[in-house]
Amino acid sequence: MPTFQTSRRVQHSADDMFDLVADVEKYPRFVPLCQSLKVRGRREMDDGRVVLISDMTVAYKLFSETFASRVTLDREARRITVEYLEGPFRHLENNWDFKPLDDGTCEVGFFITYEFRSRTLGSLMGAMFDRAFRKFASAFEERADEIYGAV
Repeated sequence: MPTFQTSRRVQHSADDMFDLVADVEKYPRFVPLCQSLKVRGRREMDDGRVVLISDMTVAYKLFSETFASRVTLDREARRITVEYLEGPFRHLENNWDFKPLDDGTCEVGFFITYEFRSRTLGSLMGAMFDRAFRKFASAFEERADEIYGAV
């Protein structure tokens, strides 16, 4: 099963980076392959977490697929978890962690593992997904510089 994991120190606070990643509706503006993202449900839990149900459409050239996921925003733990619900995958799991550092910056951890339901789709899209995930951290860091200012 393809897996990608990275950890990067960024020149923005953990809270700012959490807010940036939590603002999923803005992903089509800067996230590689993300053509659209619609939140179809949002619920605040008693423990302070927020749970979103979203539909994300990824597109590349003539290929386009939409999948649904549950996104749990846990501000207290500084963690965002994405759980796959339906679409072209057999499995998809994605986590973000935001660790504040003493100088006001933070370390952002990103993990994703996935498997396409169809072998054909996996062979068509696998390499392209792998390249896109390798660009995710940079895309979010560049977006943070745009919003919060480059340091």
